[in-house]
Amino acid sequence: MALEEPEYGVLLEAGDIEFRRYEPYIVAEVSVDGPNADRKAFSLLAGYIFGDNDAEEKMSMTAPVETRGSDYAFVMERKYSMETLPRPIDDRVRLQDRPERVVAALAFSGRWTQKNIEKHQQRLLTSLDDMGVKIIGEPELARYNSPFTPWFMRRNEIIVAIDHTSIEKLSNVASDNAARL
Repeated sequence: MALEEPEYGVLLEAGDIEFRRYEPYIVAEVSVDGPNADRKAFSLLAGYIFGDNDAEEKMSMTAPVETRGSDYAFVMERKYSMETLPRPIDDRVRLQDRPERVVAALAFSGRWTQKNIEKHQQRLLTSLDDMGVKIIGEPELARYNSPFTPWFMRRNEIIVAIDHTSIEKLSNVASDNAARL
């Protein structure tokens, strides 16, 4: 069964990088540091969506799980608004709006090791720099599969917010190059 994901449109593809415009969405977010941070964050967020909220309401899993530094987030189902989402019982769980944004995304498979994540993050940032794309946010890791999914079948992405005018310049260059062919 496919999990619900935030809505986005692909604006442009450049090699293995996708430039997207995301619609606004809501996340439940926690900040966790130290050993086993992933496990602790997942436990807090899963607790919230599985009924540890003021309505004792069970919600569906969605994808991806987002990680920015020590912040971990579950995407909330589109059927909810900030007004209709149940309030977390645990005050470490925060509900946050994610505004519309334009991003660059690099997909990769494999394990969630720091080395693998950093390798793909550096690859994305270097490629964007080479293209003259202005980055306006911190890179984030988006994980779409459970930890039980074999490493070679996992869908992961490094995503970073960019200045939308950068995409317009890239699009114009691509159009000019296509016209010359």
